Amino acid sequence: MRYRFIDEHRAVWPIEVQCRVLEVSRSGYYTWRDRTESRTARRQCELTDRIREIHGQKHYANYGAPRIHRELVAQGYACNRKTVEKLRCRAGIRARTCRRFRVMTTDSRHSLPIAPNRLARQFEPTERHRAWTMDITYIGTDEGWLYLAVVEDLFSRKIVGWATSERIDSELVVSALNMALEQERPQVGLLAHSDRGVQYASDRFQAQLARHGIVCSMSRKANCWDNAPTESFFATLKKELVHHEQYATRDAARRSLFEYIEVFYNRQRIHSARDYQTPDAVDRGRSREEGRGAGPAAAAVGGERGIVSPKSKNNRGEAAPQTTNHP
Repeated sequence: MRYRFIDEHRAVWPIEVQCRVLEVSRSGYYTWRDRTESRTARRQCELTDRIREIHGQKHYANYGAPRIHRELVAQGYACNRKTVEKLRCRAGIRARTCRRFRVMTTDSRHSLPIAPNRLARQFEPTERHRAWTMDITYIGTDEGWLYLAVVEDLFSRKIVGWATSERIDSELVVSALNMALEQERPQVGLLAHSDRGVQYASDRFQAQLARHGIVCSMSRKANCWDNAPTESFFATLKKELVHHEQYATRDAARRSLFEYIEVFYNRQRIHSARDYQTPDAVDRGRSREEGRGAGPAAAAVGGERGIVSPKSKNNRGEAAPQTTNHP
């Protein structure tokens, strides 16, 4: 390591001075420098360069060693995760992350009817469109807050519907639900889980659920863990995108969200909870299986709504591009 340091800084300090300070001989340094680079060293240099390329791509700066390792394997580089972790550390490459303050988006102080927690943290359905989770978050802009409502399919973890508005009202959540319904066309019996906020308890939203034969489920009071998958998506969105941007306008934020959700998250970002496949790949794979008649059998295993315990494993699979229906 000392010889490598000397070689990397030879344009900064004289080699003789560095050797004296680091207590190594000049002859030893020159012997190290002139020897042929080993095959392992060349391979590590190649992997390090490729890790830098992946890390430098848009949105990939947030990838840690596990996801970068999966990307390398997918590109044909045979390596293990510990090697990737060691090379990242040696090259000073770290996943980008940050924390920001939290704005309250759930108002459960209302007299509207509350649905029971039918989902009960069973986050591993056996089929597509058996359980959707929903929630609202906020995006800061120079014009003020922009609120984002999303609908997530628990099977693939794909964002199947979303909408934005400067108002946090029932129209926002209905718009996100309508987008998901128009594009996915789920069968009767789908379970839709949300918090117990006034937007989701509103007559307008509940009427839309009833119109499509969707069963409502709501988290227990002040229990964000009951809606953990969507909370996790929002944390990822903030960490990987929002907290690194300064949006001048709400329209700029909308364009950025579209690119992140539709282009990157659904179709490029590999998901650790889905065996490091993209949500779109998981969804499309199951869609092909259902076309061959695999759906009913899987539904029989999962019960009435195809939901199994959180520890159960599920099949993998992907779906088609989506366009938003902004209010």
